[in-house]
Amino acid sequence: MPEDADPMPISRTLRCASALALVLSLPAAAWAQSTATPAAQSAPAPAPETVVAKVNGAPITQGDLNVAGEDPALSLPGVDEAQKKNLLVDYMIDLKVGAQAAEAAKIGEMPEFKRKLAYFRDKLLLDEYLDREAKKAATPEAARALYDQTVKAMKPEEEVHARHILVDNEGDAKKISERIKGGEDFAKVAAEMSKDPGSKTEGGDLGWFTKERMVAPFAEAAFKLPVGQVSDPVKTQFGWHVIKVEEKRTKPIPGFEEMREQVDQYLTRKAQQDLILKLREGAKVERTDAAPPVAPPPPETKKP
Repeated sequence: MPEDADPMPISRTLRCASALALVLSLPAAAWAQSTATPAAQSAPAPAPETVVAKVNGAPITQGDLNVAGEDPALSLPGVDEAQKKNLLVDYMIDLKVGAQAAEAAKIGEMPEFKRKLAYFRDKLLLDEYLDREAKKAATPEAARALYDQTVKAMKPEEEVHARHILVDNEGDAKKISERIKGGEDFAKVAAEMSKDPGSKTEGGDLGWFTKERMVAPFAEAAFKLPVGQVSDPVKTQFGWHVIKVEEKRTKPIPGFEEMREQVDQYLTRKAQQDLILKLREGAKVERTDAAPPVAPPPPETKKP
């Protein structure tokens, strides 16, 4: 994603120079296969203050590795924990070496760097604050209450499970309809005749769908057709269809656990948005930039 792009060019250079960058450029499956080792016995996690390496006397701690491991750019799916730790240590050594060189070159004293540092400090502070405050809102009790409220407001929806055969003209559709009504298997005829690549190999099976998911002529015919019946030819912008309805039902409501992740995401986003609005309302904000120009209203047109 564009917003996830690395904001600091120096870290990009370091990643390219490190062993970790090489690993990130390889498919995860290939890396996992090439570095496969017997599973290590589980051991208690080291304390954050545990020193794992030193660079010119400057320590790198387990806490530093933990922070680096949360960086999405350093995600290593399929790599076991021991290998990941070794790679993160190598990356942190490269990072520390580069940072020390940058300090010696007085990069940190440059005005542009100070502006960037201030920006990312504010951003990290805000992100951490929002995360902590949002956790107070996204509680199990709040999630259950929102789910119950949403379910209560939901209206029952009818669903149809149907098959179809798509052809180019009405004549072919009539012949197909007659063949099936005469006793031929719908799925076999669909595999032979249908022009729909998405369902042809499945015997024309479209699975379950609600009315609004299909184009109007198709949906009207499918939802009116009794279960087990085969339609006369139906025309849509895609061609001519022969439809068979397999089943009908009221669409089941997803369970709480099935929806839990979406509910939590909603509660989190809403809590963060509300918090920002509240903070802004309580702050004294002064815009000192020039106000954007206001376009003049269009001239009135007199009617004769």
